Amino acid sequence: MSAYLKNDRMNVLVSGETYHVYNRGIDGRRLFLCKGDYYRFIHDLYEFNDEASVLNAKFHCSKGWLKRDEKDRKKRKLLVDILAFCLMPTHFHLMLRQRVDGGISKFMQKIGTGYARYFNTKLERKGGLFQGTYQVKLIDKENYFIYLPHYIHLNPLDCLGINWREGKVDDIKKAKDFLGSYRWSSYLDYVGKKNFPSIINREIVSEIIEDAGDYKKLIEDWLADMDMTKVEGVIMEV
Repeated sequence: MSAYLKNDRMNVLVSGETYHVYNRGIDGRRLFLCKGDYYRFIHDLYEFNDEASVLNAKFHCSKGWLKRDEKDRKKRKLLVDILAFCLMPTHFHLMLRQRVDGGISKFMQKIGTGYARYFNTKLERKGGLFQGTYQVKLIDKENYFIYLPHYIHLNPLDCLGINWREGKVDDIKKAKDFLGSYRWSSYLDYVGKKNFPSIINREIVSEIIEDAGDYKKLIEDWLADMDMTKVEGVIMEV
């Protein structure tokens, strides 16, 4: 299978395989205008990750779902395992493992339709919100699996104007402090701070990232000496 899939309508995504999924706002527009928008999208990551249909997703989501535990998550018939995610003002990155045939396609259709409906209703606008079909790349090498979460979690450094994509970060402490304050990704859950633990499945990568201390050290080492070639096959630029 090709490592790059423009979409999964003409290419079959394989259950049990892991993929990097990306999309952005149409014409580079902002997808998230306030904290409520970020909360809504993260709520959708949870709510739409189920084989059952969502009949009535409320316009305003309550924060009660944040307290749902692992036992509750396992009752659901999940479409995908979300291994890592990051929401940026104009785009998002997801690291997904497909659990059932057509799982990623169904999940992304729910996300795209549900969030766009919420956003358009809120702003009284019409038309598409996302830049066409989401992009997908197969994670078919060990390096990609190990280092893609680093790449996804470092995306917020763009907000600081840090040119980390060229493999060098001058002020590592500033970068680490900012990542530790950025709520809209799975980074905090990986370093031991409960943020959105009901969203992600860390068990799949537990052999690589055994505890929060390990991941903090991995990120610190990565910031000090990045080798972007380790993820160049699956990264998708803004």
